[in-house]
Amino acid sequence: MSKERLYIYDTTLRDGQQTQGVQFSTDEKQTLARALDDLGIDYIEGGWPGANPTDSAFFEARPDTNAQFTAFGMTKRAGRSAENDDVLAAVLNAGTPAVCLVGKTHDFHVTTALGITLDENMETISASIAHCVSQGREALFDAEHFFDGYKANPNYAITCLKAAMDAGARWIVLCDTNGGALPSEVKSIVTDVIAAGIPGDRLGIHTHNDTENAVANSLAAVEAGARQIQGTLNGLGERCGNANLTSLIPTLLLKEPYASQFDVGVSKDALKTLTRTSRLLDDILNRVPSRQAPYVGSAAFAHKAGLHASAILKDPSTYEHIDPSDVGNTRIIPMSNQAGQSNLIKRLRDAGISVEKGDPALGRILDVIKSREAEGYSYDTAQASFEILARRELGQMPDFFEVKRYRVTVERRKNKYNKMVSLSEAVVVVKVGDEKRLSVSESMDETGSDRGPVNALAKALAKDLGQYQDMIADMRLVDFKVRITQGGTEAVTRVVIDSEDAQGRRWATVGVSPNIVDASFEALIEAMQWKILHDTQKGA
Repeated sequence: MSKERLYIYDTTLRDGQQTQGVQFSTDEKQTLARALDDLGIDYIEGGWPGANPTDSAFFEARPDTNAQFTAFGMTKRAGRSAENDDVLAAVLNAGTPAVCLVGKTHDFHVTTALGITLDENMETISASIAHCVSQGREALFDAEHFFDGYKANPNYAITCLKAAMDAGARWIVLCDTNGGALPSEVKSIVTDVIAAGIPGDRLGIHTHNDTENAVANSLAAVEAGARQIQGTLNGLGERCGNANLTSLIPTLLLKEPYASQFDVGVSKDALKTLTRTSRLLDDILNRVPSRQAPYVGSAAFAHKAGLHASAILKDPSTYEHIDPSDVGNTRIIPMSNQAGQSNLIKRLRDAGISVEKGDPALGRILDVIKSREAEGYSYDTAQASFEILARRELGQMPDFFEVKRYRVTVERRKNKYNKMVSLSEAVVVVKVGDEKRLSVSESMDETGSDRGPVNALAKALAKDLGQYQDMIADMRLVDFKVRITQGGTEAVTRVVIDSEDAQGRRWATVGVSPNIVDASFEALIEAMQWKILHDTQKGA
């Protein structure tokens, strides 16, 4: 049986940019557009031409894509012809093959927000869509506040949709603009819309996540007959976000009944790049990826409990709903004081360490982990620190360098512009082989801002490590987490550092001390040791 075509419409570059604190540059938009196209997205909405300089520049220099590039705008203003509406003209002048126009379908918003009559609103929809079609564009109509509008006045809401369809719109997109709809009512209303004469193969769904139902609402609309889904990478969007394509795409491809019923533009091979694409967006936004994100989160296939890990070793399907590699993710067996030997053996194997079951070293490693976690350490997330600990117990951890002493100072003073500034300075003495080396670094960046004492220590430590210098040159700190915890009888500070290198490897290390700088430095040292270890093994 042939599959029905289901179209994916991405609005990360427009609706995703409505997220508080998010503002893409033109270059960032181009990078994301190429990544979305490589993934196999059908429509890429680039933004609103004329609304801001960045969007206008992006449409002028947008990359060539297989996806249908789409410009977003609104229907013309009442009392003005579509041909003479400057806002609509700016959207058409972007030269995209498709144009998506948003218009009101809720009578309350028409009369209150727009302050026009219901008939005038109908005319703006019809004339705007017809004008776009006459210019040779594929027209999409985003029916704003549709679900609330339908519940308030179903006849008028449906009439608005028919006006857009009769004017030539390829897609009529039903929008849950305030995110308040629930799956059962979405499915029921989409069913009613199709029964009223709007074919399902011309219907799209655009949901927001204000009740944590955007993905479920999108799937409910598809089950009712809609054949286009709009959403964003990582669920980006204003307020609580949009329907998360990072969850929807693998669900459509890997879960029944969708996998057997629908053909989407994303191939199984392209799906393996999903995790990387998701993290590309987070890197651009300088955000830490959500560990608990479905499918692509670092914890999505993490198995902490010993019982779970033991079952996973026998058959991964016991606790995993898909193979992590299908979406480009990996399985993790974290180490914690709940761990048993099954967890430990699996985690050691993942680190390239072979230890037979029953080896006395396993018991020693577990004892050390439990003892250190009682002091405040956590190896649940700090996988690199766990590996270093295990290798030390097994006698497999080389002494690449030793920090003999360090000093860090923070001074508050006036600069040459008579402005009070802070300056951190670190002195580190490190022994590499038989030679001691002293390094001094300040934490001032190129803008004249102080990056803090940990930054100064990192720069000093990385300044002169002799033969290992080139190995740490591409390291960068991507996240720094501090927690005050109870270790033994005294509160201590736990610091977890996430590091990354040019190869895309990412690893986490942990340090614990009553002193936050000391805890940070411990985690920093282990981050460098892990990097040197793996680069040394790679070059061996």
